[in-house]
Amino acid sequence: MDAHESNAPRRAVLDDVDRRLLDLLRDSARTPASELARAVNLSPASVSRRLERLERHGVIRRYVTVIDDRAAGDLTAFVEIRLTGDTETGVLEEALRDMEEIQDFFTLAGDPDVLVRLRVRDVDHLQRVVNRIRRTGKASGTKTLIVMYAWSRSENTSP
Repeated sequence: MDAHESNAPRRAVLDDVDRRLLDLLRDSARTPASELARAVNLSPASVSRRLERLERHGVIRRYVTVIDDRAAGDLTAFVEIRLTGDTETGVLEEALRDMEEIQDFFTLAGDPDVLVRLRVRDVDHLQRVVNRIRRTGKASGTKTLIVMYAWSRSENTSP
């Protein structure tokens, strides 16, 4: 069993109100409970209890600010990683967990085994990070993709 499998959350039971609250929070995590309550026809106290339950069950893991990396002068890149021999994905996950440049870590079915999303300052920084991944001894190969432009459904603004 991979290390991450033991950390996998159990699927929470969500009703239509919970799903609507999550949709509203995806648009803006700063939406006040009173405004959420109006949108779902519940009291602010009831909405607060629902949000606390969603947090407790790991459905809501954190509230974040979405930063445009390009506007901030950073690069976004993806690195496809193929694992050596019988290396489990959880072993690589642990080896990479402290790398602050890694924003997202995905295990995949098929080829490659792992995909990571990086935020780096420039191409030289990117090269150093990819070299660190390779030096873990867990990767038999990598492929790096630099993001030229991006948009997201989770953002309210147009590209």
